Amino acid sequence: MSEASTNSQIADSLARGDWEARLSSELESLQELANEVSGEPQALLLLLRRIEELHRTIQDGAFRSSLPSDRGELFSLLQGMEKSGGWPYIPRLQLRTFMDLLQSGDSDSALAA
Repeated sequence: MSEASTNSQIADSLARGDWEARLSSELESLQELANEVSGEPQALLLLLRRIEELHRTIQDGAFRSSLPSDRGELFSLLQGMEKSGGWPYIPRLQLRTFMDLLQSGDSDSALAA
């Protein structure tokens, strides 16, 4: 392995680490906010709705547009998702069924349904 390749891998790892650290910090802030309004159902409901809105925005926008267009790469992504706990709001069994359909030749008709 070349030094340039090693340096690139280190840089990528650090970038991921910074991203994960930022994410952890943001999630901790949301947890603190939830703790502050504990016992206030209306405030907690608003927090949950806003988090759900963010989830849908990310899912329908950046996530969907970043999905691989190659069937094999998409299947690999889905396998990884299944192993790590599934897609948010999609139980593991449903994801496994989707992967099986994708792997079989009948995926075009099954996905159209």
